[in-house]
Amino acid sequence: MEKRHFYISNNKTRIPAILWGKQGEKLLIEVHGNLSNKEDTVISMMAQKAVAKGYQALSFDLPMHGEHVDEEYACIPENCISDLVAVYEHAKSLASDIHLFACSMGAYFSLLAYHDFDIKQSLFLSPVVNMERIIRNMMEGFQVSEERLKAEHEIRLPIGQTLEWDYYCYVRENPICFEWKVPTAILYGSDDNLSEWDEISAFAARYQATVKVLEQGEHYFHTEEQLQVFDLWADENLL
Repeated sequence: MEKRHFYISNNKTRIPAILWGKQGEKLLIEVHGNLSNKEDTVISMMAQKAVAKGYQALSFDLPMHGEHVDEEYACIPENCISDLVAVYEHAKSLASDIHLFACSMGAYFSLLAYHDFDIKQSLFLSPVVNMERIIRNMMEGFQVSEERLKAEHEIRLPIGQTLEWDYYCYVRENPICFEWKVPTAILYGSDDNLSEWDEISAFAARYQATVKVLEQGEHYFHTEEQLQVFDLWADENLL
């Protein structure tokens, strides 16, 4: 399978990217999740599935991930959305039909960036559809009040995550409540400890998305069984 590494220019940065397969009428944009990258297992598996179905796939590194990991280009919504728009514009220069696969927080940033764009289909793995709730859960879990976060601006948690006041304000002011007309399929694990089921089911009902639930599946699909289910789901749902 053809696989070309290159960079997409954006205002503040160069986005490390990969094109999988040969150019054609259909292209699948792939957006990884937190602590992942453009060649993560599910990204690579989906790219291979897409190429076999006649797509070209385009994956890339979000800020502070992959080749960006040591840069000071912050992984905040504004930067991620800017990069996603640049990736989409590049994708449109290559193909007429753009499809989307996104994981976890990559789905959240994709929803923010692409809700007014021409996307033919979206496939979401363990999507984050309410980032404010996730942040508030972390704040409550580590007894961090809004007042303290506002005063300190940034608080490093023992789990390796950092709470940021500006980030929290952004997601609170920009909930996923806009129109999303893209036909959407979701794969979700019943033991997901990040994206809660009531948020996923509410999102699915609001946007008429289909949801497949893997019993005892986790937020991060990585075991042999989870990846087998993911592979079958991708094959069944990628148009």
